[in-house]
Amino acid sequence: MSAARRGAPLTNGAGAGTGSSSGFGSAFDVAVVGAGIVGLGVAYAAVQRGLSVVVVERRTRIAGASIRNFGHLCIGAQTGTARRYGDAAREKWLALSRDAGFWLRESGTLVAARHADELALLEAAAADGGIRMLDAAEFTAAAPVAPGTVVGGAKIAPDLQTNPREAGEKIAAHLARLGVEFRVRTAATGLVPGDAATGTSPTLLTSRGPIFAGRVVLAVNHDIDELAPELAERAGVERCALDMLRVQAALSRPLDAPLLTGWSLIRYGRFAGLPEAATVRARLHGERPDLAAIDLNQMYTQLPDGSLLLGDTHATETTASPFQAEDGQQAIIDEACRLFGFTAPRVIERWQGVYAKSPEEFLLESLADGIVAASVTTGIGMTTGLGFAEHALETALAGNRPNRARRHEQQPH
Repeated sequence: MSAARRGAPLTNGAGAGTGSSSGFGSAFDVAVVGAGIVGLGVAYAAVQRGLSVVVVERRTRIAGASIRNFGHLCIGAQTGTARRYGDAAREKWLALSRDAGFWLRESGTLVAARHADELALLEAAAADGGIRMLDAAEFTAAAPVAPGTVVGGAKIAPDLQTNPREAGEKIAAHLARLGVEFRVRTAATGLVPGDAATGTSPTLLTSRGPIFAGRVVLAVNHDIDELAPELAERAGVERCALDMLRVQAALSRPLDAPLLTGWSLIRYGRFAGLPEAATVRARLHGERPDLAAIDLNQMYTQLPDGSLLLGDTHATETTASPFQAEDGQQAIIDEACRLFGFTAPRVIERWQGVYAKSPEEFLLESLADGIVAASVTTGIGMTTGLGFAEHALETALAGNRPNRARRHEQQPH
């Protein structure tokens, strides 16, 4: 398997740590647990402020939700807080793609309307701007859909697309060049709060020894229940497992932007909250209860190598089942064949994505002075994570701990 497909090690790049014990016990302004997109975003925001940063990651490469996704930065489909974070993240993605050297395009997002009620929902959302309506001929000219499959559609203007298999690793390597230290194969095992009376800062306990830091940000997504179980229970954090596939298929033309369908419209905040969404949801669930049962988000992106990402199903549990039903994956393939008009795509890869899910879209809570837990608790981490990370760092810095970490008199056991 090539490095591009499996992800390059986090130890690549100047300044990246190797996980050796020689540097443990040293002090940093900010310690980040987790090298997913939120953790990298916190490190990026901190190093831009001139702070010393260490990122602790239990794996040797990025392997979680930050690579198991479509690479779709679906900014224009969000609303409220998620849209604010998405707008902030957009500027950071553009800057990082240039500075870190990874593929990113200002693609926008295509939305296929296959029924009049989906078109009505898009028109209602378009009233707020940023969405351009397309008739059937315009949409068919813009996307490789089979003739006669759409009644129209739309293009969401601000959205971006990247390759999630390389973006995170390139960002990590860029941060390492900026001086961020990465300590891999290292598990966070606990936290010792600082003491304002003595001026000592928090201590992050790890499987290789303590790290002293002025601020600690836990950016471990669904694994927050391993370090802060009471918080996870109180916030209702569970794991959402999804099935995705990468296929080689004979498209009539390249898919130059991520493509959403009516199943997507009833998920994303900008559309799902509108009155017109109820009509779409009722029809889709009535026509295809089998797809409703697997909680389908029928959407697609095409990677630079021409392969097509198909997805995705959703199942939410506290502990995600590792078993993937073949019927659900076959349904994903069948729906792609109907939309694009190809037959028998060659499946290159199948995988299970897992992300944090709770009743709220974001979890941000101070566990103690200078110690913050931060997770995107829905499936929009790539879209909003870099913007949310900035706010998470600001929350941590607002605590009463001194910016420059001071060790405790005695190291914890």
